[in-house]
Amino acid sequence: MSFQQALRKHASLRWGIVLVSIVVLFSVAGPWLAPHDAFTSNPERAMTDALLPVGPSIEYPLGADRLFRDMFARLALGGRLSLLIGIAASAIAATVGGLVGIVSGYAAGKKGGSILDSSLMRLVDVGLSFPFLLLVMAIGALLDRTTVASLLVTLGVTGWLGTARIVRAKTLTIRDLDYVLAARALGQQQIVILWKHILPNVIGTLLVSATLSIGQMILAESVLSYLGVGLSPPTPTWGAMLYEGQDSYTLAPWLLACPAAAIVATVLGFNLFGEGLRDVLDPKG
Repeated sequence: MSFQQALRKHASLRWGIVLVSIVVLFSVAGPWLAPHDAFTSNPERAMTDALLPVGPSIEYPLGADRLFRDMFARLALGGRLSLLIGIAASAIAATVGGLVGIVSGYAAGKKGGSILDSSLMRLVDVGLSFPFLLLVMAIGALLDRTTVASLLVTLGVTGWLGTARIVRAKTLTIRDLDYVLAARALGQQQIVILWKHILPNVIGTLLVSATLSIGQMILAESVLSYLGVGLSPPTPTWGAMLYEGQDSYTLAPWLLACPAAAIVATVLGFNLFGEGLRDVLDPKG
């Protein structure tokens, strides 16, 4: 199936691409197109006579925040951070989860391999027994959460568990196919079989899982920022902006509506894109 045929057939793929494209374009070009700097407070032009931030206008397309800074610029800059964290953390989780899933699935049921498979899966079971956000907060408490790198580590090392289980199930199916059995009979090394025969056939499943987890990672980062345990101010994040705007939603509703809409659109876009990608790569499913 060509890409054009997939777009015509799967509405979720079309809408996912549209939403993701809008968010990416806004996040990349927004800080350059914004009329004001994201960190500069301008009470002379961004404050009303009632000492409130100005609402959406030509000069401030999305209004100003409580410190009289440009919401448009801050929302776009926060989008850059959210996309960076979501994509990078998903890549880390997919790499770790894919490696664990392939090794565990290929070793399952083999002489000497069952212990490795059981050990890895029991580790996954223990990790999945905790709510994802609770696990993220617990591990994040041990790290310096004020940097993007530490946040990536926190999300990455907690997001691979579900991916590992999915990839293991796919590997269990593939390892008993005829061409894999033939490769074993020809005496190919295990690492060669894993690299040339197993990995190419699970890459689609791994790609779909990683795409779907991007939205989860962005949502997790927003929740951490909302709770005050994410990136430190004045770095603009959607979760922190949501927290700052919740007390002023009656007087300045754009402070709450803008970051909330950005989070919903981004998470929904990546989820729709992942669902459409799964239908394209696995039509039987």
